[in-house]
Amino acid sequence: MTSPYDPPDVMPQATPMAMAAPCTEMEPAAPPPSPPAPPAAAPGSAGLVCAQGRNLRAVLCQRCGSRVLLPGAATFARRELLLPAMRKKAAAAAAGGGGDVLREHWLVRDMFSFENVGFTRDVGNVKFLVCADCEAGPIGWHCLDDKDSFYVALERVAHE
Repeated sequence: MTSPYDPPDVMPQATPMAMAAPCTEMEPAAPPPSPPAPPAAAPGSAGLVCAQGRNLRAVLCQRCGSRVLLPGAATFARRELLLPAMRKKAAAAAAGGGGDVLREHWLVRDMFSFENVGFTRDVGNVKFLVCADCEAGPIGWHCLDDKDSFYVALERVAHE
């Protein structure tokens, strides 16, 4: 006969609290039947844009690897912009005023969203974006007429 004061034969085990799972583990295993496509995703941006059109990966400087943007800090945008070629100053001066027309960009609405970016002096009504650590660039473009639009060209940055 056991008394209410005797310990039970099997003690209940305390279960450890479950820790929060990373975002990728919280998503369903199978995609929904007809997932919406990113707003303006293009083949060059495959794997970089989430369903909401934001950057899935961190944006880095191609030259030094410095972090320019955190994941989710920008939205994908298509806009034709002419950026000067990424060359050293001496090579750029010898080549003339050539540049590249780039169409795929990360659009950042708040300049304080950047982790590490520098701005050139005004060139007309435009400032170009460069890596603040190694000054590689231009990696992007900002028109002074629109205070809330900063474009970072996908072709000019790396992603991790």
